[in-house]
Amino acid sequence: MSHFIDRRTCLKGLGASLALPLLEAMGWAEASKASAVKPPVRLGFMYMPHGVIMDEFWPKDPATFLASPPPAMASLKEVIDRCLVMKGISGVPIAPFDGAPHALELSTWLTAQLPDADKRNQINIAISADQIAANYIGAMTSLPSLELATMPQTHKENQEGLNEGYYSHCSFRSPTQAVPAETNPRSVLNRLFGKADKPGQTKQADPLDRLMLDLVLDGAKDLRRKLPQDDQHKLDEYLDSVRSVERRIAVIESRQKEAALEKAGLSATKRNASDSPPIEIKIPIGAKRSEYMQVMCDLNVLAFQTDTTRVSTYIGSTPNGVSYPELGFTDSHHSQTHHNNKPDMVAKVAAITKFNIDQFAYMVKKMASLREGNGTLLDNCIMMWGSGLEDGNQHARENLPFIIAGKGGGTLNTGRFLTNVKGNQGDLLTTLLACAGVPLDHPIGIATKQLKEVRRPL
Repeated sequence: MSHFIDRRTCLKGLGASLALPLLEAMGWAEASKASAVKPPVRLGFMYMPHGVIMDEFWPKDPATFLASPPPAMASLKEVIDRCLVMKGISGVPIAPFDGAPHALELSTWLTAQLPDADKRNQINIAISADQIAANYIGAMTSLPSLELATMPQTHKENQEGLNEGYYSHCSFRSPTQAVPAETNPRSVLNRLFGKADKPGQTKQADPLDRLMLDLVLDGAKDLRRKLPQDDQHKLDEYLDSVRSVERRIAVIESRQKEAALEKAGLSATKRNASDSPPIEIKIPIGAKRSEYMQVMCDLNVLAFQTDTTRVSTYIGSTPNGVSYPELGFTDSHHSQTHHNNKPDMVAKVAAITKFNIDQFAYMVKKMASLREGNGTLLDNCIMMWGSGLEDGNQHARENLPFIIAGKGGGTLNTGRFLTNVKGNQGDLLTTLLACAGVPLDHPIGIATKQLKEVRRPL
């Protein structure tokens, strides 16, 4: 016998309520001494859709790569010795979803796996590489992972009948649960670091928030026993999101305590005295896309620098719609990628690609300027920039563009252009997680091996 509950039912505690997701049962009626000496490895992923202009992106010759990077990577020249570029990394073959290149370019980027063809209208794909890492190294930080995006994750389209969430999400906490990204810099600043609108002031955490959440989560146990199995699973995933809010509150509290100790002249961090002090974050005024992206990059740098998290993703833009007026034209990125080799459209796509790599370069160069341990923050990071398509004109996926920056704590052999790598994006992700010290029960997605040529010889 089915047991229906009122759709308006809420989880309640301390005068506050938490709305439930729509359930089927609702009717419309850390650290050791050694690790303090050797800084931890951080993993970051930054995405751009629609592929690249290959003649502008791929280096001409491995021998001249360091001295003369390709035009798209010109802004990386001062840190190119700490970068690795590989040609030959193939994407996930998308059959039977041949009519859904844009639904799959982002959703397969960190999963290296196709969605379930029998459940197209639901999120059902695989846990993503960043969340695999977060499950292992996230226990060592206040936040397991940080997800950022430039655009709201609200794109509406149904290529091949696939769920809309596939267009705008790259992080998946479980095969059926996409992880939402923060799009507002001020919100990120407030939630992660306890900042207020006025310089020099710290936002006070609501002392009732934690107690309210404890009561709400405790009340969920009673409700769960009354639900069918499918609804129990849905409620569990929903409560995972609630617990992530709880972790954010814990971060704010932790930063407040740290600030109070520093004000009193006491050491509040595990940083060495020679390490660079935390960078200052300034919220941009105006609508320039570069300023918006750079403040999000700054937040990523600060989160890594303060060891608030060791795993991040940043979706620079999502498939379809976005334009770049500060480049001197308002044509949408997507429309220009179908250029049919028309020179003016090719030039616009090349400019957009360079613009996005410039923002990545801004972030990694800042990391390279910050002292940490015996080197720099960048030395202890693995930062991956890339796209889920090679060529937006043909929707090709044979040679996905990737740039890896950082030395991964000495695990990556950088300063090279590898011309003939035999592998796929799952192989690359599997290799990068291994370099970050994340143990894997099995390769990621379609992976079959690690890419030994990427790693620094022992």
